[in-house]
Amino acid sequence: MIDLRLLREDPDRVRASQRARGEDVALVDSLLSADERRRSSGVRFDELRAEQKGLGKLIGKASGDEKAELLKRAEQLKTDVKTADAERDAADAETQELLQRLGNLVHPDVPVGGEEDFVTLETHGTHRDFAAEGFEPRDHLELGQLLGAIDVERGAKVSGSRFYFLTGVGALLELALVNAAIAQATAAGFTPMLTPALVRPQSMAGTGFLGQAAQDVYHLDKDDLYLVGTSEVPLAAYHMDEILDADRLPLRYAGFSPCFRREAGSHGKDTRGIFRVHQFDKVEMFSYVLPEDSQAEHQRLLEWEKQWLTSLELPFRVIDVASADLGSSAARKYDCEAWIPTQGKYRELTSTSDCTEFQSRRLSIRVREDRKVRPLATLNGTLCAVPRTIVAILENHQQADGSVRVPEVLRPYLGGREVLEPVTK
Repeated sequence: MIDLRLLREDPDRVRASQRARGEDVALVDSLLSADERRRSSGVRFDELRAEQKGLGKLIGKASGDEKAELLKRAEQLKTDVKTADAERDAADAETQELLQRLGNLVHPDVPVGGEEDFVTLETHGTHRDFAAEGFEPRDHLELGQLLGAIDVERGAKVSGSRFYFLTGVGALLELALVNAAIAQATAAGFTPMLTPALVRPQSMAGTGFLGQAAQDVYHLDKDDLYLVGTSEVPLAAYHMDEILDADRLPLRYAGFSPCFRREAGSHGKDTRGIFRVHQFDKVEMFSYVLPEDSQAEHQRLLEWEKQWLTSLELPFRVIDVASADLGSSAARKYDCEAWIPTQGKYRELTSTSDCTEFQSRRLSIRVREDRKVRPLATLNGTLCAVPRTIVAILENHQQADGSVRVPEVLRPYLGGREVLEPVTK
């Protein structure tokens, strides 16, 4: 959530952020009104309580008619205090409810617009000319079936659409990717983490995933637990309700977890293969830093993602995501999109978001510095979303006979294999 003081001091900035997101601007005025009622009812309650306490002292010294009048006033005050207390609580609850609905403040340099209004910041690598090489590229599913690596038919039989099995070298390729990604993150100073896949509502809400993203979240009603769509959630909640000493920062974690997403708004999109699925594994970077260091940390996370994709020898571009395409927690977000030959376009493989103080305020995570306590900043960055990365590797490194060249960085984790060979013709 944002700082209420900032809302009071510069409401136009908050309105502009809401407008850039394509969200309800009227929410800002509703929140200002609720906050004013919260503060005024709080003042009223404090005044009445002070009078009530003072009256108690006077009653002990009074007698006769004066005491009777004071007792009468005391009864009225008892009712007024109870009413003021209820009004304060109601106004506070409304303020908090409205504040939870407000997105993070969009960074001023973010391009304004929707999904197609991103700005391309840089491009890396070159697209292969398959025509010049003399063959038509196969898509990842055909390659995966040739390699005995992907089985979507049995995935659908067992679990339904958008589920799959990784088999044989497919399973080994996932394990290689995860181990190589964790190795890179560990070398960069991240602490490896295996995180829970089920979290409590306060963890999911605190990271901002029960707002605009709620439709994609799986909820277990009987247990009131949520399946995470990313290990960002448990990593963000890891230090919930804690005060961290400034000399411990930055804290960097690399979480590996299964991820679950309904893909509620993707009917008819990417139905072939394993690009858009309901369950997948992912390695996620997460950072806790001082607020003034968040933009520099954001660039560092982006550099680690670029290092990863470069090591996989994939052509990719970096985009600055437009304002209306940001998640509610993100002030700014960069995506790295790999070239997918059979689609003839770039597709998102990794992303990194600067969430500034938004999540830490919701999760009550603070930093102690020079005997002062304040919110800190949180950032996240996908290092390896496994299925999409497999898609990109198979398509970009395929050979005419249906085999796939293994990027050098993965070979130590695949028993030295340089090529994945077809098992069927």
